[in-house]
Amino acid sequence: MRIQALASVLIAFCCASLAKAAQDSDQPLPFRAAIELAVKNSAVSGVARADLQRARAGVSQAKDFYVPQLVFGSGLGASYGFPLSLEGAAPSIFNVNLQGGLWNMAQKEYIKAAQSEVDLTRAQNADRRNDVVMETALDYMQLDLLESSLSVQQQQQGAAAKYQDITNQRVQAGLDSQVELTRAKLAVAQTRLDIARTRAAADQLRLRLSQLTGLPLKSIRTSTESIPKLPDISQNDDLPAEAAQTSPQVKIAEDAAQSKEHKASAEKKQLYPAIDLVGQYAVLARYNNYDQFFNKFQRNNVTAGVSIRIPFFSTAQRKAADVARFDAIKAQEEALNVKQQVSADTLKLQRSVEELAAARDVAELQHELSQADIEAAQAKIQSGQATLKDEVNARIAEHERYTAFLSSSFDLDKAEVQLLRQIGNLEEWALGPKK
Repeated sequence: MRIQALASVLIAFCCASLAKAAQDSDQPLPFRAAIELAVKNSAVSGVARADLQRARAGVSQAKDFYVPQLVFGSGLGASYGFPLSLEGAAPSIFNVNLQGGLWNMAQKEYIKAAQSEVDLTRAQNADRRNDVVMETALDYMQLDLLESSLSVQQQQQGAAAKYQDITNQRVQAGLDSQVELTRAKLAVAQTRLDIARTRAAADQLRLRLSQLTGLPLKSIRTSTESIPKLPDISQNDDLPAEAAQTSPQVKIAEDAAQSKEHKASAEKKQLYPAIDLVGQYAVLARYNNYDQFFNKFQRNNVTAGVSIRIPFFSTAQRKAADVARFDAIKAQEEALNVKQQVSADTLKLQRSVEELAAARDVAELQHELSQADIEAAQAKIQSGQATLKDEVNARIAEHERYTAFLSSSFDLDKAEVQLLRQIGNLEEWALGPKK
């Protein structure tokens, strides 16, 4: 435990050092440092830690049933005639009551249910952690893409402005119509709109990464080289079966069903015999008339023993056990449904990766063709078969194809990251193998 704690401190120190160095030297924030800071600093992580502590406290509370409980008090009261009881006990100046479980089959099941709640909370925290890792990774990758796209759009804006100037000159020379100038102005306006949308989306992602990592907004700058390469996805691997075994969602459903199974067993075993340790000490007073109604008055009195309860007829408890049993059956069916849904979603993602990879390849080839169109336009200009306007149009088309290629690449990366989350390999890719 000390080694793990020391390792956690060192990792946190390294993350903080990297982030501070990036901030001080105006260097980009590395991908892995962003993930580690998000896991450590996000609000979700704080909620997860509190939930786990609460679940562990529930186990301690259930086990404390077997720890004798001492209650100090007093049953002061005046008596007229025979000393009647106050709240089930004889009137006394001072009393001490002791009670604790000795043998209770139902409580053992409640303890097991509480321990299952701890396992459930751990699984939920692992799922939350994966959510943080995936959100941070996708936001980082998308921000990196938008920054690259913004650079291309700015080049496109320059080409569109150049196209507008050339068209304006040709209109003034009587070589083009006013409609061509309107088209050129539309191209400039469209690129300005695209840049505004890209900047807005990038600012939103940068703000979210700042919230996740706890770093200042101005220090959120991506580094393309720091993003780890996504592993190859084989369409022949049985990833649905792997996801059904490793998915946190399946673990959550199974642990919830296990907890309800123990609670159902506990409700049933409430009908079993139970033994408690009991004891009482009381200091009595003469003014309660004990010396008048009993042969001998004794000031100090002690009673100790065991309380044995054997339920004989309890229709309400039997019905409660039936309700708990049906809840457990329902939870088991829900766990099976979650496992089937995870398998189906994983297969869908696995096949979509193949489709998106093909779409990315198409977009890449279209971009290559648009680059060839620029070279062809330049060759025609030299031979007098084309004008500078044709080259500008070709460059605008090339920039659009490149933006489409970046977008299709991100769609593929997003599907692969989601698939890694499904099969439980997300953290290994984002943070490296566990040591």
